[in-house]
Amino acid sequence: MAYDAVSGGVAQYGWLMIALPLLGAAVLLLGGRATDTWGPMLATVLSWASFVVGALVIVQLTGLAPDDRALQLQLWDWMSFADFTLHVGLLMDPLSLAFVMLITFVGSLIHVYSLGYMEHDRDKRRFFAYLNLFIAAMLVLVLADSFVLLFVGWEGVGLASYLLIGFWNHNPAYAAAANKAFIVNRVGDVGLITAMGLMLATFGSLEFATVFAHADGASAMMLTLIGLALLLAACGKSAQFPLQSWLGDAMAGPTPVSALIHAATMVTAGVYLVARSQAIYDLTPDGRLVVAVVGAITLLYGAIVGCAKDDIKKALAASTMSQIGYMMLAVGLGPIGYVYAIFHLITHGFFKAGMFLGAGSVMHAMNDRVDMRRFGALRREVKITWITFAAGWLAIIGFPFTAGWYSKDHIIESAFSAPGWQGWVFGLVALLGAGITAFYMSRLFFMTFHGKARWHDDAHPHESPLTMTIPMMVLAVGSIVLGAALYPTGILTDWLDPVFGHVAHAEPLIPLLAIQISVFVLMAIGVFLAWRTYAAADVPVEAPEANALTRAARRDLYQDDVNDALFVSPTATMVKGLTEADETLVEGTVTGGTTASLTGLSSVLRRAQNGFVRSYALTMLIGVVAILGAVWVMQ
Repeated sequence: MAYDAVSGGVAQYGWLMIALPLLGAAVLLLGGRATDTWGPMLATVLSWASFVVGALVIVQLTGLAPDDRALQLQLWDWMSFADFTLHVGLLMDPLSLAFVMLITFVGSLIHVYSLGYMEHDRDKRRFFAYLNLFIAAMLVLVLADSFVLLFVGWEGVGLASYLLIGFWNHNPAYAAAANKAFIVNRVGDVGLITAMGLMLATFGSLEFATVFAHADGASAMMLTLIGLALLLAACGKSAQFPLQSWLGDAMAGPTPVSALIHAATMVTAGVYLVARSQAIYDLTPDGRLVVAVVGAITLLYGAIVGCAKDDIKKALAASTMSQIGYMMLAVGLGPIGYVYAIFHLITHGFFKAGMFLGAGSVMHAMNDRVDMRRFGALRREVKITWITFAAGWLAIIGFPFTAGWYSKDHIIESAFSAPGWQGWVFGLVALLGAGITAFYMSRLFFMTFHGKARWHDDAHPHESPLTMTIPMMVLAVGSIVLGAALYPTGILTDWLDPVFGHVAHAEPLIPLLAIQISVFVLMAIGVFLAWRTYAAADVPVEAPEANALTRAARRDLYQDDVNDALFVSPTATMVKGLTEADETLVEGTVTGGTTASLTGLSSVLRRAQNGFVRSYALTMLIGVVAILGAVWVMQ
């Protein structure tokens, strides 16, 4: 679709969506302790103000014809040399504004929740500054009209995530987790930088309008290389195989950070990048197939890992990895999957944020403990948390008519609609993932809220304050009704059609009713097995001995071990070798030899400085004789 310049209305102030939370971050970071009392509330208000501006821009766009709903707001010229000019501008279209609504609404609810969760933290002002910075950076990413400005937001999100994950960096393990997330994401950044270099060489521009308009003129090989490079970047940000190892460690940050990163912001960036680059992927079937394969691997990987985690936050982190895998699979399916990927991304933002905030509420009640083996029977003590968490649980397992049932089941149906062998492989993988999801998420739910109490003696569970429970209630309502509100009504598909184009439903390889029955049966089996094992039966407070697969899942299928063997250890060995070579060759030969020579020479010369006049006179005489002898010889 063509991009039209903003000519008036609220859209001309679209830059406020970014400026308002950025202002909050600046005031809180520069204002110091003077902002301790009112700074967190200011950050929360400015985040909501950004949401209001985004909603007003959407109202303006709905008044335009569908093909005209792409407004470009030029802000200033960034750089210009020779025939190349790079503008700083915003693209406000249905795709970017769908992300804006998710980021600002869910992000603002997390701000409200954080008012209660971080109430007694002495550095809460800095925490809210980082939250505002995160929101602003993510909005730059999704509103950018060029890959360069997108990259600015991309790096801003990386910086903010580093600051938030390592917020309690007095704990060395938390600081290490922040470093790990930062470094793994820098590997992904190599892909985005490479893709931009290839685009600049091929199209002479990095602006979306130019790149996408001329994509069909590039060679298939070049488009495939660009697509694979973009996928590498997406794998880093969205924690997809093989760059997913940072996600579980990111739980080191305060729980609101986990909700923000895992639901509405950072992990969705990779899906956005691939969806935004649709014009490229539609022209490279091979590149798109790799995207689908990566998504299929990751959705199973995360589901298997989630089955073995006893840490409530890490179990949810594995779930995020798996659900983002579903979204990547969907965008890799091509035109039939783009809308469903964004649909699931939006619903997932609600039910996953609700469950992470629910996990924080459980931790609040249990002295910040995260081991589910030490929970149980909490439904009687934290009823609001139990009910709101249950809404998210029903949505993620795909219980009929919840938000997750509408969005995830459509991805499974689309997977079975892929051509040839792809339909069978991707369809069965998506179906199997749904069954495993029902098991491990039910395991989490029953271990936490049902069965017998397995609390520590000092535990006195209690419900969280309203500042924490109200956001959970709002997200719970969305987890139940959002799917029905967006899809059967056609609101979402009609809104996104101008971006992705209208695609008729393809006929799946097996009857649609058979797919729906299969999904429901697998869900019911997963829930039953989890209930029988973790609710009806006693749960040991210590993890029992397990088979090889469970032991591997507890260690994230040895991903860290593989990374250490392939990258960390060889690099450490190389650095150690270079250090030893430096000590031997430079310090030993050059520095050491020179130092020894100069020291020896100085020892000899020092003896000549003895303070006796006769010695100095003799030295002068010898010098004069030497000079006269040299002159005589030269004659």
